[in-house]
This record gives sequence, C-alpha cells and structure tokens, in this order.
Amino acid sequence: MSLSSGGAQPQKTAPSPNAVRVSAPSPVTGTPLEMGDPDDAAQRIQLTSRFVTADGRPWIPVMGEYHFSRDVPDRWARELRKMKAGGISVLATYVLWNIHEDVEGEVRWDGHRDVRRFIELADAIGLKVMLRIGPWAHGESRNGGFPDWLQALPIAHRSNDPAYLELTERWYRAIAEQTRGLFHTPENPAGPIIGIQVDNELYDSGPHLATLRDLAESVGMRASLWTATGWGGAELPEGRVLPVYAGYSDGFWEEETTGWPAFGVMHFTYSTVRDDLTVGADLRHDDAVASADAALGADDPWPYVTCELGGGMAVAYHRRPLVDPDDVAALALTKIGSGSAWQGYYMYHGGTQVSGRTSTLQESHETGYPNDVPVRDYDFFAPLGAVGSERPHFHKLRQQHLMLDAFGTALAQTAATIPEQREGGPRWAVRSDGERGFLFANNHQPAVAALPALDDVQFAVEFDDARVSVPSEPVTLPSGAYVVWPLRQRIGTLTSVTATAQLITQFDGDRGPVVLLAATPGIGVEIQVEGVGASAVSGASVRAQDDVLVLRPDADPGLGCEVVIAGTTLVILDRDTAESVWRGDIDGRDSVVIWHGSGWFEHGFRAVLEDRASSIDVWPPLGEGSTVDGPGTVFSRYAVPAGAEAVPLKVPPIGAAPTLPPRRGGSAGRLSAPTDADFARAAAIDLVVPSRAFGAESAILSLDWRGDVVRAFIGDELIADQFWYGRSLEIDLEPHREALADVPLTLRAFAWAPDTEVYVDARIRPEADEPVLEIRSAVVTAASTQTFV
Repeated sequence: MSLSSGGAQPQKTAPSPNAVRVSAPSPVTGTPLEMGDPDDAAQRIQLTSRFVTADGRPWIPVMGEYHFSRDVPDRWARELRKMKAGGISVLATYVLWNIHEDVEGEVRWDGHRDVRRFIELADAIGLKVMLRIGPWAHGESRNGGFPDWLQALPIAHRSNDPAYLELTERWYRAIAEQTRGLFHTPENPAGPIIGIQVDNELYDSGPHLATLRDLAESVGMRASLWTATGWGGAELPEGRVLPVYAGYSDGFWEEETTGWPAFGVMHFTYSTVRDDLTVGADLRHDDAVASADAALGADDPWPYVTCELGGGMAVAYHRRPLVDPDDVAALALTKIGSGSAWQGYYMYHGGTQVSGRTSTLQESHETGYPNDVPVRDYDFFAPLGAVGSERPHFHKLRQQHLMLDAFGTALAQTAATIPEQREGGPRWAVRSDGERGFLFANNHQPAVAALPALDDVQFAVEFDDARVSVPSEPVTLPSGAYVVWPLRQRIGTLTSVTATAQLITQFDGDRGPVVLLAATPGIGVEIQVEGVGASAVSGASVRAQDDVLVLRPDADPGLGCEVVIAGTTLVILDRDTAESVWRGDIDGRDSVVIWHGSGWFEHGFRAVLEDRASSIDVWPPLGEGSTVDGPGTVFSRYAVPAGAEAVPLKVPPIGAAPTLPPRRGGSAGRLSAPTDADFARAAAIDLVVPSRAFGAESAILSLDWRGDVVRAFIGDELIADQFWYGRSLEIDLEPHREALADVPLTLRAFAWAPDTEVYVDARIRPEADEPVLEIRSAVVTAASTQTFV
C-alpha cells in the first residue's frame, strides 16, 4: 500500500457535465391490481408499486422462456439445470394448443407434450413457473398456436363470442387437469406456478382478457399473479392483469429493406417508457399510435415487468438478423438501469419446431401469416441453443444475474433517475434510494449502428448527504462498453463503496467477507471508500481525497487481484474471468466456481470437458481431489483433464449450386421460402457419421456453411433446417444414433443468389457474382463431463 495526500492531490477538474441530483424515492404502496397473496400466506408473492416481494422481501425475478413441447423430454432436466445455473429463477413456457390437439377432440399430453412432468422437474430443480396458457400464443407457431380445425371455424376468434369461449373453456380445463396441485396459492404455498399469462399480443379487447382470466380461474387455475402483454398500446382490463413488456435489439418481422429497425435505439437508451409499439406490429391490421402525451407505461403504479427481452432473434426467410451476444447483454443491463423489476427473456433456451399429424406447425405464408420461418429451426440464437449449447451471452447474462441475486434486494427498492442526454454525451442513469445507488452507463449498440468511444467522461451524483464523482478523474468510455457501478454501497464490512467495477457476488470467506467485482475493459479500476483509514487497506495504492480514500489495485484484474479493506476482500476480475463465475450447491455447500467453459450444477458442479486440459477454481475447497497452484488466496484450484476430441466428417464436393427464382406471399407480400416440392431440385450430399463420433452423452454436429437454405434428413425424416444467416447449424445426433449406423445424414441445400433481396447482416453478406453454396466443415463433438464434489 502507498498513500498520497495533501500537496500530492491532483488539481480539481471542472464540474462534470454529467451531473444529477438523486433523492429518496417516494414510499412504495400497494397496487390497484386484483392479485398477490394475502399478508398471512406462507411463501407469499406480492406486488408493490415498484417491485415484487417474496415472503415480504424485495425480489427481482429473472425469467427465461423454454418451450417443453419443442425439445426432447430426455433433455428437459439437464437443460433446466443449465437455466438454474445461468441465474434463472422463473421458468416461462407456452402451452401451444396446436401441439396438443391438432385433431379435434384428441388432446395429447404424452412425450414432449407432458407439461406436468416438465413443471415437476422445474420445481424439483428449484425454479418457479410462469405458465402462458394462450389460447392464442404466437411464438412463431402455425395460426399463432390455434389448431387448424379451430382456425377454420366460423366464429369470432379471440373474442367473447360464446362459441369461442366454449372451446377455450374446454382447452383451459384440459390444462387445469394436467397441472392440478402445481399452482402457488395460499392453500398450496409450495406450488411452483406463481403466475399465469392469458393470450398474447391482444391489443384491442381488454374485456376478453378479463374473461379469459375468469375462465381459467373457474376451471381451477389459480396463481399469485396474472399477466398479459402490454406492448403495442394494448387495451388491458383495469385491475385484472399485470402488463408485461418486451425489448428486442432487432426483429425478423421487419421488411427486408430495413437496416437496423427504428425501434432499436429505445432499447439501448435509458428511459422510463415501457411500451414498444412495434413488437408484433406485422400481425396487426392497424398501426399502433400513441398520443403525444402518452406515458407508455412510465406512470404505471405497479412494477416494470418484462417477459420478452430478446435473448437472441429468430430468422424469417426474407429477413435474417445477426444479433451479437453483447447486444443481448447490453440491452438487458439497460433495462435494469431503466427501472426493470423483473427481467424476462424470450427465448432463453432455443427449441425445434415440431410437426402435427396433419401439417407442420411453424408460422408460414401458407397459413396467411406475413413471414415464412424455418420448418424446424427455432434456435433463436438464444443464450442456451436448441441443442443446449451455452453461448457467450449465457455467460454474460449470468454475471448480471449473480449481481441481481446478491444485491437485488437493495436494487429493487431504488428508483431510476435518468438525466437528459447531452448531444455527444454518454447514455447513463442512476438507481438510488437517496443515500446510495447504482450507476448505469451504456455505450453499446449493434454493429450496424455502433456508438463511438467518448472522451473525458466523468459522472457526478449528488445524494441527500454527499456528492460522488466517479471516476475521480475523467476517462474514455470505450465503444461497446456497458456498465453498472456501485455508488456508496454497503458490501461486506464496508459501509460505503463506489467503484468503476461491476459487483458480481459476495460470500463469507475464511478470513471475512469476499466480494467479486468485474473490471470494465478499457477503464482503470478505482475504488472509493468512506469511513476507513488508510492503514486498513492492503493490495492497493491509496490517495486521500477529502473524507474518501481512492484506491487503485496493485495487480491487474484477475483472480490474483485482491484488495483487502477492513477485513473485506475485494477480488477484481478481468472480463473473461468475470463471465466464468458460477454459484450453486456442491454437496450441500453454497459454492462459487470459476470455470471457463460450459457446465451446470447436478450433485456437484458438472463441467463439460474441453479439448485440452485446464483447471477449475472453487470456494470453499472441494471435498475430493488434490489442489494445484493457482493465483490469489480465496479460491482453490483443481486440474481438469481434456475431453474427447471432436470428429470432423468427410464432406464430399457439392457440385451444383442451384437457386430458385424469388416468390412472394403471405399477408405482407414478403419473400417466400422454398417449398417441399422445390427441394427435389436442391443440391444434395451425404455425410457418413462414424460410431466413434458418439460418446456417452450428446453428440453435436456443427455445420459451418454458406448458402440460402439447408435441410438435414435421415432417410425421409427432416430432422433440422436453417435459413443461412452467418452462424453454424447445430444438430444433436444422439437421438438418431441407431438410424445413423445404417444410413447417412443427407443435406439438401439451395445456393445464395447474388441478386437476392433477402436481408442478412452486411458483415457476412457474400460478395460474389455467382451463386454461393459451400460446406466449410462438419464437425461432431461428443460432449463428456466431470462432476466436481
């Protein structure tokens, strides 16, 4: 430790142009909504005007969408554990009517339709559930989830037409029979289903939404919360549903001529406006129009709840957005800074479209919808892919979710203050209780509209009893940066900590409290501490500035960067290590794990082995295994062996590169995808999958290719497809192991036409005068795991 003070202080800089005064927020009140558990109920879920409470404690739920009927039941438990490990606390899932009753009167709950088994697994793993019961759902499903026989009836759909309500009541009763005993009520406080959403994207029929809630309750579906989508200026029944909102960085539903959609900016800018009028607009008959003085949810006397923050983005044939992992993470953090009290992602786990007995079940021009989406692919580039791949944004979001878990009680009680943005200045916000808070800054937008670096950035926040300038000297805010920094926060034994590093989690270590923080790339780590003497600091240089100590760590960010202040150890991590922090149960011990790879908690920490030997860091020490040398004093390091090597498949030459003349169809006259009949003209190759490509667990084929559309068949069965948009197609071959022992995997594909009007990101759009169709590689990875206890 080194100390400087007095004459060694730098000259004071001019007042920061980024300054704001924050005050204690108004007291929370109840909400005018007919929901929430009674005050005397066990495990009660309630709403206040600003946040959700669980047993009276402020709570920021983290909700992730995963469709049970669009995945293989054998994967459910593993994938739910991954969601839990990713920081998800509430599972959201649709019950899609057309998957369960594609033939009228034959309602099926077998196999991948077994909603009860799925919810019971989620409950056993520790997840609450938001059940989205429709009857209309969208979800890029055929007829929005309506079976063909229902869609064809001469009735007023999605209305209080008695004939429609009779059918809806029958459907709701079928769901209620399957989920009996699973609803969270005062009489059944352990029930996992804490909320129910009725319909989806219904804009102009509030009374019908109220009727749907009445119908659901009449057949036995009761829960603490009732929700309905509030975007698009939706008309909602007063007091009967909690509005939930969306935010996407891009949209497949836009036109192929659109670059970055106009709505995108609002989701990377701090605002108390909750409603995006454009979501689902392609399915509306009229554009949503708001008056000039419309609050768009900003003045709602209930918490700001989201259910569809884009975990990625689906693709349609005409438009194929390329959403990057940082787009997802930056948008999510911007919503927290804007006051979100409930983070909900769509999709959090990708899926695979299924087929009914009479048709495929994806949204298409054939059924009069504006978009052709893939027959099978619903990967969504979600944090967890359709085959369970843990994408970079799974790890980036987990870092945020760990912060919400550890510090969410304090954050939930704050109110958002959003300064007027100066031209050329940073986008920033403060969530504060008047005495302390969290500073949010976002300098990230998608690559097509990237924001430049900003020089001379410093923030000044005036609280009721103090003024904080952070950093203490101006810095450059890098292009692409998105941050949340603590302002005078209580952490460990310390009563007031401000830092240019993001809180991750905290725990009681062997020598006192330990707090993990993430350094902001491109900005030096600075820690401001009040109420502590310089002699109580080690591992950092110290400069006294009035009544505040300004600390700069001696070591570069990483596991070895430890600053001890009055018995509390701050470990400041680099970005990669910060995104490798996990927290969960290992043999009954609340454990923190540093693992730079994929994994989940299941009777310990189950790490997916990589193609090279590596190491894992754990606190507290494992009950088994010998340690190896590692950095720092907090974690114990253990060696991890290499897993099986990936198996490249032999890819024969494609030869022809056929294209198809453009066609248009659907309700918006957009470009149409090739039909089944068209694929008789597609180029075809066979891939032989050797038995050595399979392991004891999953076997994932990654197909790196360029073209227009590819389909993968085993015999006549279509198992996967993709509209090319710059990312590899992933296929889990494990369910097809026996079949692939006898027949090859057949790929049928069309080439990318140089004059096509299909939208793909300019970063990957082929620059060629001739059709493009190539398979760059086909590699099978047989995942193997090791459990650390």
